[in-house]
Amino acid sequence: MTERKPPGVDFESWVDRQIRTAQERGDFDDLPGTGKPLPGLRGPRDEHWWLKDYLRREGVPAGALLPESLLLRKELERLPEAVRELRTEHEVREHVRVLNHRIAEWMRMPTGPRVPVGLADADEVVERWRAERGAVAPATGPEAVEPPVRRSWFSRSRRRRRRT
Repeated sequence: MTERKPPGVDFESWVDRQIRTAQERGDFDDLPGTGKPLPGLRGPRDEHWWLKDYLRREGVPAGALLPESLLLRKELERLPEAVRELRTEHEVREHVRVLNHRIAEWMRMPTGPRVPVGLADADEVVERWRAERGAVAPATGPEAVEPPVRRSWFSRSRRRRRRT
């Protein structure tokens, strides 16, 4: 157990004296890594080095720390790459529908920084997807069948009133 600092002695000089006496006794001679440089001291350090190191060690992507609005904005920017590998138009539309649903949920209760995030246009994404695949006409077959568009009860009742 270390001795207590005597009253009236400067704290810094007391600590320095303890370190000097420990060095004279040889307490620091057989420590592992003696004479080797400290790891990670190459190059300049930024102020968040400890956080980046922790995320790297734990295998957590840095994007997991972003607020929802920025994550959605990034997903919108990466949408063409995300749908590039999908095989059918229905899968592309479903991917866009899920993303638009998440964006709409965020718009109802926005959290984090106010970043302008708009809904993705499914038709535009499908057209770009077709152009990248080299398809001139839409594919026919069982996977190209689109599910019917379901209208809300309000729009259906409004249509009925117009007909009469």
